[in-house]
Amino acid sequence: MVKGLYTAHMGMVNEMRRLDVMANNLANAQTTAYKKEGTTSRTFADEMAVKLKDTSEYALPKKIGEITFGVHLGQVYTDYDQGSFIITNNASDFALDGKGFFAIAFTDKKGNTSVKYTRDGAFVVNTEGYLMTKDGDYVLNQAGASTGNPSPNNYIRIDPNATYAVNTLGQIYQNGQMVANIGVTDFDNYDYLEKYGENLYNLVDGGNHIQTTAKVRQSTLEASNVNVVSEMVNMITIQRAYEAGQKLIVTEDSTLEKACNEVGKVS
Repeated sequence: MVKGLYTAHMGMVNEMRRLDVMANNLANAQTTAYKKEGTTSRTFADEMAVKLKDTSEYALPKKIGEITFGVHLGQVYTDYDQGSFIITNNASDFALDGKGFFAIAFTDKKGNTSVKYTRDGAFVVNTEGYLMTKDGDYVLNQAGASTGNPSPNNYIRIDPNATYAVNTLGQIYQNGQMVANIGVTDFDNYDYLEKYGENLYNLVDGGNHIQTTAKVRQSTLEASNVNVVSEMVNMITIQRAYEAGQKLIVTEDSTLEKACNEVGKVS
C-alpha cells in the first residue's frame, strides 16, 4: 500500500471519531450537570524503512530512515469542570458547589442494585416520602454515599406532606428537626470513574472515597459544562482536517494513475 493513502485514511478515521465525541457533547448541551468529553491524538510508533531487494550490497538492505503511519485516537477523557447554576425554585432540585457527587442506588433491568454517582440533582419526593431521581432510583444518605452501600437503610425518607429545607451540608430539616442527610462524596482520583450512560458514573477497582468540601445548593441545578460556540468552532476545524485528508487521497490516486498508465508508456 502507498504510505500516503494509509496516512490520509487514518487521519480521516481519527477526525470521524473526534466528531462523534463532539456530536455527543452538543446533543447533551442541555442535559443537567453533563460533563463534556474531549479527545487526544497520538501517532503510531515509528518504523525503520529499508530498501527491499537492494542488490547494491548483498543481503544488507539499506536503511532510508524512520517513518510513521499517521495518527489515531489516543484517549477519550471527561472534563469535570463545574457548570453554571440555574435557579429553579423547586425544593427537590439540588446542585453541588465544588467537587463531589451525589450517590444513587441504581437498579438495572435485571433487578441488580449498585451505587452510581452523579452531579445531576434533579430529584423528586414520591408519595411515600423517598427522595428519588426522575428515573425512579433512590438517593442515598451520607452513610450510603461514603461506604458505597445501596442498602434500603440508607435511603432518604422524609414526610411528603411537610415542607423541608436543606442547608449547604446537605442536612434536611422538617419542623425544626434534622430528619436526613443527603449523601455527597468525592474521590481521590477521577481516573477511576467510568461513565455509565450520560450522567452516571461507576467507581472502578482502585478508586477511593474521600471527604468532599462541596456545598449543597437547594432549588438549584447545575447546567452542562458544554460551550456550544466552542464546540462548533472545533467542529469546523475537524471538518477542514477531514477535507485535507480527502484531497490528499485524491492527489495520491491521481499520481498512482499516472504511474500505472503513463510512465514508461511506449507511444
